[in-house]
Amino acid sequence: MPEGPSIVILKELIDDLPLHKPEIIEVSGNVKTIAKDRLLHQKVQEFRTLGKHFLICFNDFTIQIHLMLFGTYLINDTKKTPLKLGLTFKKDQINFYTCKVDLLEGNAKDLYDWSIDIMSDQWDDKQAIKTLKENPESHICDILLDQHIFAGVGNIIKNEALYRAKIHPLSKIKDLPLAKIKLLIKAVVAYSFDFLKWRKEGTLIKHWEVYNQKTCPKGHPIEKKELGKTHRQTYYCSNCQKKYS
Repeated sequence: MPEGPSIVILKELIDDLPLHKPEIIEVSGNVKTIAKDRLLHQKVQEFRTLGKHFLICFNDFTIQIHLMLFGTYLINDTKKTPLKLGLTFKKDQINFYTCKVDLLEGNAKDLYDWSIDIMSDQWDDKQAIKTLKENPESHICDILLDQHIFAGVGNIIKNEALYRAKIHPLSKIKDLPLAKIKLLIKAVVAYSFDFLKWRKEGTLIKHWEVYNQKTCPKGHPIEKKELGKTHRQTYYCSNCQKKYS
């Protein structure tokens, strides 16, 4: 599943096209969740991201795209996979495959809380701390994947940020010192931007310290288990990461 930084890359690729409030001249694909005619001859006001969602913003509605587990996109190209949604402009085309497409009424600026997006200029770490404290019994490995708190965090960011902060994934919020919570939030944001940089370079895998690894950078064995209520695959080092209790 693409994480927040990968969706930012999609936006940057589209922003590099010579598009300025472009008019959609053709809508294609087998999407059933929206009326395709609603998009025809509409002008896109801007492209935005919120966590794992790619947003195509119009004056009074927004198309929200989630690439889910296996979603892909192509710009000015096609493939044999059934097309979910294709948008054709005067000189360019954007195609989305195996994804979830929704139409939300209203202006995007009013529809979303941008303060929960880990890569947004409006990200609010104080709000994140407040929300964490409201969930004292939650395991940190679960709550880091809550898109209403950490929009954009996926399994890679979760595992790597917990290792950076030296926190065991089964630590509960109520047991974490405030200093550790602040450190973890900084690690989440910092790793997300490192992720973006390395993903652009094509070197992301080379920088993994625990995710999909056998040993941590200090040579200790990495444990791989499905943890928490989410039962998501988690990689961690019991030697380096302290379980708070």
